[in-house]
Amino acid sequence: MTTDRSGRRVHAYLATPVGILLAEGEGEALVGLSFAGRDGTPASPAEGSVEDERVLAEPLQQLEAYFEGSLLRFTFPLRPRGTEFQKQVWGGLLRIPYGEAISYAELARRIGRPGSARAVGTANGRNPIAIIIPCHRVIAANGTLGGFGGGLDRKQWLLNHERSVAAEHGAESPALSAVGV
Repeated sequence: MTTDRSGRRVHAYLATPVGILLAEGEGEALVGLSFAGRDGTPASPAEGSVEDERVLAEPLQQLEAYFEGSLLRFTFPLRPRGTEFQKQVWGGLLRIPYGEAISYAELARRIGRPGSARAVGTANGRNPIAIIIPCHRVIAANGTLGGFGGGLDRKQWLLNHERSVAAEHGAESPALSAVGV
């Protein structure tokens, strides 16, 4: 990601198969990735943010490659804001292999918090960097989709896309190699 040396918050929009995404960055890190509203209206950037695709070129290019099925691992830095528990949950999300899905209870167990599936679900729902921190890979214990702030149709699309790409590549890959969570 190109550094915006002023430290200002920047944003850019990207048209994808799951609708328009709003990417937001600060310095060298991505701090947000949001879905458009259900009516297709793009998400609103943070107050004072400046639109600058140049600064966000690397994340935007990697997201395009992800949707094309040619990228299994994102490599740009992230800086999600949240509580220590939320960051622990988001770190757990990043360890779910590409193309797989686990339950909220399993995620709670994996992060050393067995019995806290509901709290994990709440933290999952507050993930500020959709897709890249793959909250869509968590489903209900009974195998149904559970919830998803971006809409269940988008969650289903993302899961199907990753399963298809993983089967093509015969690969299991963590979501991200360098992360600030």
